[in-house]
Amino acid sequence: MQSLLDIIKYNPVQPGFGTSGVRALVEDLTDLEMFCLVKGTILYFQSHHLLFSKYDNDQTLKIPVACDLRPSSPRLTQACICAVHACGFEAQFVGQVPTPALTSYALEKGVASFMITGSHIPLDRNGIKANRCDGEVMKSDEAGITASVNEVRDTVLQGAAQDSLFNQFGMFKPEHRTDLPKVSEAAARHYINRYQTVFPDGSLSGLRIVFFEYSAVGRDLLPAILRMAGAEVICMARSDEFFPIDTEAISDQHLLELGELVKQAQSEHGRIDALVSTDGDSDRPLVLAVNESDVNGVLQFIPGDKLGLLTADYLGVDSVSVPVSSNPLIMDYFSRQNIPVQLTRIGSPYVIESMLSAKRYDLKQRIVAWEANGGFLMGSDFRINEQKLTALPTRDAILPILSVLSLVAQSGRTLTEIVNDLPPRYGKAGLIDEFPKSSSLKLLQKLTPEFDHSVIDIRFDSTTIVFIDRDQQIIGQCSRVSERAADLLAIKAMLESFFSQELRFAQVTQINYLDGVRCYFNNGEIVHIRPSGNAPQLRLYAYADTQQRADEIVSLGIAEPDGLLKQLASSR
Repeated sequence: MQSLLDIIKYNPVQPGFGTSGVRALVEDLTDLEMFCLVKGTILYFQSHHLLFSKYDNDQTLKIPVACDLRPSSPRLTQACICAVHACGFEAQFVGQVPTPALTSYALEKGVASFMITGSHIPLDRNGIKANRCDGEVMKSDEAGITASVNEVRDTVLQGAAQDSLFNQFGMFKPEHRTDLPKVSEAAARHYINRYQTVFPDGSLSGLRIVFFEYSAVGRDLLPAILRMAGAEVICMARSDEFFPIDTEAISDQHLLELGELVKQAQSEHGRIDALVSTDGDSDRPLVLAVNESDVNGVLQFIPGDKLGLLTADYLGVDSVSVPVSSNPLIMDYFSRQNIPVQLTRIGSPYVIESMLSAKRYDLKQRIVAWEANGGFLMGSDFRINEQKLTALPTRDAILPILSVLSLVAQSGRTLTEIVNDLPPRYGKAGLIDEFPKSSSLKLLQKLTPEFDHSVIDIRFDSTTIVFIDRDQQIIGQCSRVSERAADLLAIKAMLESFFSQELRFAQVTQINYLDGVRCYFNNGEIVHIRPSGNAPQLRLYAYADTQQRADEIVSLGIAEPDGLLKQLASSR
């Protein structure tokens, strides 16, 4: 009897974990692969007591499932639901809702959940984000989940072809394909109630906001929340076709197009206070201030790390965790208030781990984290407007939007004025698309010396080179003229030859290797090079004392066809 593997007429590719969740090309995400991913994950959750924390033995366990608006998402959702059923559980399809809406609802129910989403990555890709009953899948879970998925996958592929759910192309046979179940509105209602309680009617009274709908999955839910808080919301540019927007890398062309929307809204409605939106699965905010003093309605993009800073300040926090790619302003701002800031690797699992450590070991009470993309995470409960907002340790887009707009409503100042009152430290992010992962890894290898992996920072003093660990402790040093220093000085010289004095760069004084390669120059500028963990993209972050200079650095780095990053990657 032939096995399914015997008759397969394509090359099966098993998807792998990215920065957060599993991502892959849609063509590789067959029904078979999605089924195995979900079933293997559920079996892992069961064996580690992570599937549910609240369970009535007299009822069938319902596992919430949601998806974004990508055209491939409904098919993948159906495969996910089929896997849930194959494990003996009932799936609760909560529809096309934001990732934090699903997660918040599932955490309140004390049950694991699955979100089918590719977030902001290119259209030819998609993925799935699984949540344990107590929060996001952590990096420590990934090996165990992968092993469980491998076991399920081997069983499916080695099973009899005639009895399989799948055909020779890894897709469900017609008799096993079903329509998606009726949508439950429970997660959407829960998400609205979560914020309606703490931002009641009148919180945003007097504000007029443009909501850029495009194909963000929260394009109905988020405007509803803003309206309930008292804002006048003008929804614009809804798209029936999905296209991704990376809220961390807003281009000049994006700003021009969004500026045209604001001009149109101004002509029809008058004053506009801000334009807001999210990424594809609505866990990362997009906020642009409108400069009303300019008749053209100039938009000011507010980077996610600054949004997070303003949100944390609004909440009154006592512990902050952010990725190392964030604006150094955050460290300076909160250190002046004696609030500890922990720098982590990039990705929500790392900042969540840092939040848990702050709660467990530092006994902090008001714990938050956010990423450079603006996704805001709450590690503890907070009181806002005399009401409790429960912890939500996953990226959320609406809280930072509500928080900064509340600052505007309460202060009577414009969003531009509030942002410009922050100390003058400016950032810009950009990326090179379709940059092979292998090329990115070779570039990092070229810029990384062979040294003890406990070393995170290398600092170049006038006569010595100093080695710093993750806790910012000195763990060694060597003379600049020593044999050990030769490779380090060669990397420094290579960086300075591309980021050169002719292009107004200064000398490299420090290189950080926590996540990617982050170069500090002695004039205060920073250049951070890091491959995406989810797509074939090479990212560049720049920080400088003016926005113009930060923009210029990113432009120099990612210019086509031969920007500094490509020159550096191709150099010998």
